[in-house]
Amino acid sequence: SAALVSQPTAVKFLMARKFDVSRAIDLFQAYKNTRIKEGIFNINPEEEPLRSELLSGKFTVLVRPVCGAALALFTARLHRSDVTTHRAVLQAIIFQLDKAIESVDTQRDGLIFIYDMTNSSYGNFDYELCVKILDLLKGAFPARLKCVFIVSSPLWFRAPFAVLRLFVREKLRERVCTVKAHELSSYIPVSSLPEHLNGTSRYSHVAWIQSCVNTHTSLPRHPQPPPSLCGASQPDEDPCPQEEVSVHMPDGVGMNVLELVEHVKKRKKKGIYQEYEEIRKEPPTGSFDYSKLLSNQIKNRYSDVLCLDQSRVRLCQLCDDEDETSDYINASLMDGYKRSNAYIATQGPLPKTFGDFWRMVWEQMVLIVVMTTRVVERGRVKCGQYWPKEEGTTEQHGHFLVRNTSIQLYQDFRLSHLELYNSQTGERREVSHYLYVSWPDFGVPKCALAMLDFREHVQQRQEAALRSLGAEWVGPPGGPPLVVHCSAGIGRTGTFCTLDICLSRLEDIGTVDVCETVRRMRTQRAFSIQTWDQYYFCYTAVIEYAQRRGKLTPVQWSDSDLETDSE
Repeated sequence: SAALVSQPTAVKFLMARKFDVSRAIDLFQAYKNTRIKEGIFNINPEEEPLRSELLSGKFTVLVRPVCGAALALFTARLHRSDVTTHRAVLQAIIFQLDKAIESVDTQRDGLIFIYDMTNSSYGNFDYELCVKILDLLKGAFPARLKCVFIVSSPLWFRAPFAVLRLFVREKLRERVCTVKAHELSSYIPVSSLPEHLNGTSRYSHVAWIQSCVNTHTSLPRHPQPPPSLCGASQPDEDPCPQEEVSVHMPDGVGMNVLELVEHVKKRKKKGIYQEYEEIRKEPPTGSFDYSKLLSNQIKNRYSDVLCLDQSRVRLCQLCDDEDETSDYINASLMDGYKRSNAYIATQGPLPKTFGDFWRMVWEQMVLIVVMTTRVVERGRVKCGQYWPKEEGTTEQHGHFLVRNTSIQLYQDFRLSHLELYNSQTGERREVSHYLYVSWPDFGVPKCALAMLDFREHVQQRQEAALRSLGAEWVGPPGGPPLVVHCSAGIGRTGTFCTLDICLSRLEDIGTVDVCETVRRMRTQRAFSIQTWDQYYFCYTAVIEYAQRRGKLTPVQWSDSDLETDSE
């Protein structure tokens, strides 16, 4: 019952995997799934927005050297995420690469990808798009990716570059490098490089696109996925969903629990604090332009805790609102361990943003809200009372009615079962609201056991809520994002998420990397982990977890190990 592909198509995928049939089928499946995921079915170069994307010259395939790999060039300064979509960009890339891969020489010699950042600004950089392109080239397209050159990268690109390198397999990682424009000719013949990259090629992008159009074979007019190969299942019955993209992927670096204990014992508190200080000194990896807009400043609880533009949660624009920035909320999407967008880290809602908060919960299909601060602490308001506090009461925020149907009290937290009613659509959803009450007014908990129990309860609740959704949820297998907030959305919020990521990794592969986890988290929610004691708590909490799970004995770690001369 499998649909057949043409012999030339089969050969492309076989050559890309050195005629290993099983790997070639996996590659074809990945290629098919990528096109389905991005909605790329019919590619018509005459239709907008693809036509404009192709003519922009943002992505092109250069003149191939006589001997060597094909050259694909992406010019970052020509990309603006506010005027195009990922789908259009990926369509343009796939359309051109499909043409390039028709060459047997390219099939044999592979592909070099050049990401030219010359004269580009941070506004031209699209982190999520870069990940998608790398993901396509490294494992979802029938061309062997030989190396990646990032040309003229600015200083702010260092942190994103370190993360992006993780998305290519280890043996290729050393071939992802940054070079200056004049250095590129040391790796690629000048006869194949355009003049602006110090080459001699009088390359014509328009002529290249015209050649692509001339040989283009239209796909069926009705959207349908690419054909199956050797019985590969259709997307609605795919038993092996593709692994999600996350900044927190295992990379071969990390410590097992014994190494972690030795690290803490050796460095002591002072050394761990210094480790945190190095992270704290690193500048944010992005801009905060949208958070700084005058109309958005009043929506920020703290003037110095803003959202990175590239990871902020974008609300649906309100049609009947004169506020052109009604898509803004001080909230950031953050990855979990092997999970994209596992969390939404946000500030404690302000009275003026209660409606925005519940709009975000609805639009993101959130099942669980985790609140790690009390409304008032030490006489100061840390968060607005954005949900009905008493059982059986209802509040209205924007076009949402929020009803507290029941409350369960535990020693360290309070669980409110909420019903969210959308008055515009008539739909109802259940949301579980956790309020953690055992975080001390000063510092961090002396013992992590209560927090560990709390995390486990939240995990189990999320899994149960996801099961109850059934066929309604068609997103990643981990479910919708977990909303986590404290007051600013960086301190206790960052601590909770760091623990969740580290412990998930520990259970999966037996290692953790607290330092790198926090560093990567900060690329999505700036300044996450606000103090050195929160950072140190992450270390000791992982150790306590390991003890509880029998991975450590009292001889290997005891409370006395916390009593160091650096306290």
